[in-house]
Amino acid sequence: MLKTTISLLTAGLLLSPLAQAMDYRIETVTEGLEHPWSLAFLPDGRMLVTERVGRLRIIEADGSLNPQPVGGVPQAFIAAQAGLMEVALDPAFASNQQLYLSYAYGTADANNTRLARARLVDGQLHDVQILFSAQPAKAGAAHYGGRMAFLADDTLVLTLGDGFDLREQAQNPSNHIGKLVRLNRDGSVPADNPLVGQAGAAAEIYSLGHRNVQGIVYDAQLQRLYSHEHGPRGGDELNLIEAGNNYGWPLISYGVDYTGARITPYSELPGYQQPLLHWTPSVAPASLALYTGELFPDWHGDLFAATLAERSVRRIRVQDGKLAGQEVLFEELEERIRDVRSGPDGALYLLTDNAEGRLLRVLPTE
Repeated sequence: MLKTTISLLTAGLLLSPLAQAMDYRIETVTEGLEHPWSLAFLPDGRMLVTERVGRLRIIEADGSLNPQPVGGVPQAFIAAQAGLMEVALDPAFASNQQLYLSYAYGTADANNTRLARARLVDGQLHDVQILFSAQPAKAGAAHYGGRMAFLADDTLVLTLGDGFDLREQAQNPSNHIGKLVRLNRDGSVPADNPLVGQAGAAAEIYSLGHRNVQGIVYDAQLQRLYSHEHGPRGGDELNLIEAGNNYGWPLISYGVDYTGARITPYSELPGYQQPLLHWTPSVAPASLALYTGELFPDWHGDLFAATLAERSVRRIRVQDGKLAGQEVLFEELEERIRDVRSGPDGALYLLTDNAEGRLLRVLPTE
């Protein structure tokens, strides 16, 4: 059994440790990925992986990496945190072959997050459509968000970031900085978005007051949308997302600036949503998954957050619809974990964030 540790304190609350850590083994599926960012499972057993440097790769069912990247991928702005980010299959992919990509667009002086849709046919993307481009374009190469979740009503939610230097804009409803946006799958705006029809408001906005949201998952059973976001120095958050809510950044925060300076004197204020939990010191959460498999029965329905700074995956136990503790997993890898996914085979899959990144599979100990 590989060693695990238990985390007890989050958001100032003492959380119960799990009664028994689950036995698991970790195997390498694929090597040679350059800063892999996102994983998607194709119906035929193959997998798609984005590399931040702008490539979309196919991993064959046997784990071998197809040497030829997928053709027709839109050109991304690549620098620091900018590049190709999420790949997500349309829920009807088996019949329409459509997928979605998020990526940074523009130049060093004017860039932001973009969402595109295309069809995957014989290793090539066809009919590429730009569905959404976050505005305004800004300078720098940080805080893009880029994760996606599909809701039960045939819409999708795309996470965004505050561009690092534009944090005050997260409270400005006229733009997309520091927001989550909700779109129909053709890129049009749902008529019931919370700010539709409000003068001066961006109609795509679903929620606001975010810093850099790199994890989002929809729990269809509980009908809940969870997200997590990077705080500054401390104050990473797990949030329950509801339409129209304001999550407070930068007016409230449990973190401080990287210099140690105080960003705000407030950790809570009326009208701003509190996180379900927060992590201080920062763990740098980079991806969020809901485990739906059967190989680990005790994990079913739990949330899993990949972390970069902590170099772990946080298992967040959900019991009777409530958070019931945390467990720190896979620290023995000593690697930044960029993505975590619940696989169709019941295994948990991880992507390591390295120039020589790997796809890993977590299975029960035999």
